[in-house]
Amino acid sequence: MPPLGKMILRRLLWVFPVAFGVVTMTFFMARVLNGDPTELYAPPEATDALRAEIRARLGLADPLPMQFVNYISALLRFDLGISFTTGQNVAADLWDRLPATLELGMVGLSLGIAVGIPLGVLAAVHRERWPDFLVRGTTLSGMALPQFWVGLVLISIFFVDLRWLPGPVGRLPIGIALPPKITGFLLVDTLLAGRPDLWWLAVKQITLPALTLGFSSAAPIARVTRSAMAEAMQSDYIRTAIAMGHSPRVVWFRYSLRNALLPVVTLIGGVAGHIFAGAVLLESIFAWPGLGQYALQAIERSDFAALQGFVIYASLLYVLAFLLVDLLYMFIDPRIRS
Repeated sequence: MPPLGKMILRRLLWVFPVAFGVVTMTFFMARVLNGDPTELYAPPEATDALRAEIRARLGLADPLPMQFVNYISALLRFDLGISFTTGQNVAADLWDRLPATLELGMVGLSLGIAVGIPLGVLAAVHRERWPDFLVRGTTLSGMALPQFWVGLVLISIFFVDLRWLPGPVGRLPIGIALPPKITGFLLVDTLLAGRPDLWWLAVKQITLPALTLGFSSAAPIARVTRSAMAEAMQSDYIRTAIAMGHSPRVVWFRYSLRNALLPVVTLIGGVAGHIFAGAVLLESIFAWPGLGQYALQAIERSDFAALQGFVIYASLLYVLAFLLVDLLYMFIDPRIRS
């Protein structure tokens, strides 16, 4: 196997012990912090015999090591238990809501990257001049403002005052039926169903939450891009490229930006993990039926199984995001491949 293939395989194999560690910590922390889940399922007038029956049905009557073995066995069958709120299998609930979170996350993160990297380049190229000061001030504000507050401000401006965009009622306006589910991504399914009218409604519904995510993610991306590129532009090879007569565009984008991408990609991986794991408050504000809203409902209703399943899903999404970052490193930096 070539060295690059071995390196990729090694990174992929690291996912399994990390995932096992996440599952183990989630299991024992849930047992310590959440008390007795029997109270969620037993009616107030339940007798001791009924409570014991419920504990046995939930597998809580077994010793803790046996509970853990049974839990791992269930996970291997994609069984995360039954949600107290929905009455459905938690894995099915999470899988059903995952496309909504991924769709919003991909649109929002794409906006953040499309805005953040050019702003960072602009600030680095005009370092210590007014474009740099403007970008640094704007990004500092973007990092300081809470995401949910930005969302509320955008709702107030574009829905309440200007009436340019629809209200925060989910993925489609109230009363509009969803198209047949093919991929789960509404912007794709509406086109596959031959419904451009629904596609346009879905675009308008996703605009405000995506702008909120884009604003919040563009700020740190721009700051890291500016810092990394400004450092790269002080390097000897950049001065050599300038002395050799290369145009500013070639120096900025071919040499400086490319060598500044590693910390930017690392940051984007962390931002993506946070977004794809479910922006809890943001999805709640916009009534977005994703993982974040599901987690908030689980917290409000003390839904033991749903909350535990969400933590596992969110943690694994973080792991996969940083695995993708590691793989991108190999293609961005030739030194890592060698």
